Amino acid sequence: MSTLEWFRNPALFSKERVDQGWFAGLLLAALLLFTVNLGGLPLRDWDEGTVAQVAREIYRAGPGSMTWLYPMIAGTPYLSKPPLVHWLIALAYQLGGVNEWTTRLPGAILTALSVPLLFGIGREVFPRRTPAILAALVYLTLLPVVRHGRLAMLDGAVLCFFLLLLFCLLRTRRDLRWGLGVGVAFGLLCLTKGILALLLGAIAAVFILLDTPRLLTSAYVWGGLWLGSLPAIAWYGAQWQRYGEKFIGISLLSQSFNRIWIPVEANTGPPWYYLIEILKYSLPWLLFLPWGFRLVWENRVLGWAKLVLVWSVGFLLVISLMSTKLPWYVLPVYPAFALVVGALLGEVWNFSDLMGFRHVNRPYPKLWVVLLGLVAIAGWAGSFYFSNLGLEPKPHLQLILTAAALTLTTAMILAAQRDSQFIPVLIWGSYLSLLLLMLSPYWVWELNEQFPVQPVAAILRQGTPPGQLVMTTYPNTRPSLDFYSDRQIIPTPTATIQHRWRNDPQAFLLTDQTTLNQLDLTPIKRINQAEGWILVGKPY
Repeated sequence: MSTLEWFRNPALFSKERVDQGWFAGLLLAALLLFTVNLGGLPLRDWDEGTVAQVAREIYRAGPGSMTWLYPMIAGTPYLSKPPLVHWLIALAYQLGGVNEWTTRLPGAILTALSVPLLFGIGREVFPRRTPAILAALVYLTLLPVVRHGRLAMLDGAVLCFFLLLLFCLLRTRRDLRWGLGVGVAFGLLCLTKGILALLLGAIAAVFILLDTPRLLTSAYVWGGLWLGSLPAIAWYGAQWQRYGEKFIGISLLSQSFNRIWIPVEANTGPPWYYLIEILKYSLPWLLFLPWGFRLVWENRVLGWAKLVLVWSVGFLLVISLMSTKLPWYVLPVYPAFALVVGALLGEVWNFSDLMGFRHVNRPYPKLWVVLLGLVAIAGWAGSFYFSNLGLEPKPHLQLILTAAALTLTTAMILAAQRDSQFIPVLIWGSYLSLLLLMLSPYWVWELNEQFPVQPVAAILRQGTPPGQLVMTTYPNTRPSLDFYSDRQIIPTPTATIQHRWRNDPQAFLLTDQTTLNQLDLTPIKRINQAEGWILVGKPY
């Protein structure tokens, strides 16, 4: 819209400026939540350690090197995923050095951008602004989105690029030139997670087929898809030319299609695995989801309802049928989840506005009050458990749970009084609780599941030559340990350790004292130890 049109129609000017204000406000709120304390905790296994290693290889490569085009990890080709996010992290390393903050920053910024993009999608599909605002705020305060979006993973970028694709696609209904943006977003998805880009693109295509089928014959859309996909086609072509069938076997089969019917690293589960994930981590907004989907079904002839039905049901059905089950696979469902809850809460809020006051005669479902009360009780119980009077004092967790419990209690009281102010109370309280969690040392809780890597990595750096391969009796590969030690730590069977100790002129082993006694290696040099792990070497 031109400046001249704004001045001719002040109403349009006001509408555009209000939307821009909300866009900026949501972006600032998201940037704060997604970037605070990013570098406060070590990188976790598997995803962060692997992504960081590949990005560091790109960063370290010389100016004439082709490592940016042909990524490497520990000296071997990295063919698992396209390198767009790795490129961005390598650029962050150039600007701020190699550390946790720069490793997580690109993904965190991209995920933060997805919040105002969801607001833009809401403005395209909802007749009023209120549901769009509420949907974006619900999305901003969903724990899985915030936590995984802050990690050095590919999934935050996927959320951003998919929402960009949908936003451009919806804008194309009014201006075909936005079809070019559809192609750019699809190309970015292909350079992030190729096989997932095809699934998300199919979901967008089915929605357009049901809602605006004329776009499927638009030259702008197809031209945009072709131009936007050219960089991805070029990258895949370069890998095929260099690695041939090896690239097809690893990238397209082992890391993509095979996951449909073969579990990766024993990560499997029942078909309802992702429903359980949503139930576990989507409070408090989960409480409103059944009523939200009832509203969707009642309005299934409308564009917004078609979008969330195709999006949520289609994506959940596909990933639920896959053999490989990983918690972050469900992330692309959460924006649709937020649109459903935003639509429902928008109905509640707009009804109150029409009545002219917040206390309305139409009561909310009594189950809302009951469920809010039960979750509040759980929050208070957890707060007491982690208090100085409880069984396991942890002040950070006590503060977080107290904030959440107070929010839920206040919202329950307001809902019982039929006061729609319970909605902003839930939003603000959820945002504050998540902010406190991200400021605490608990937001990457997987770090407590295995031994701390940084002290062990320190003894490996000090006691072994650069780039050294180190055997270990620990049963699992830990990419984060490889990253921090800058060594390759390989889980090795007992027989192989003994064979190499006898025959290799130089060997290093990371093990515990009990296993070391059982191995009975000679000759042996005890180098250092940390966190119960001992580094030994063969004298040479």
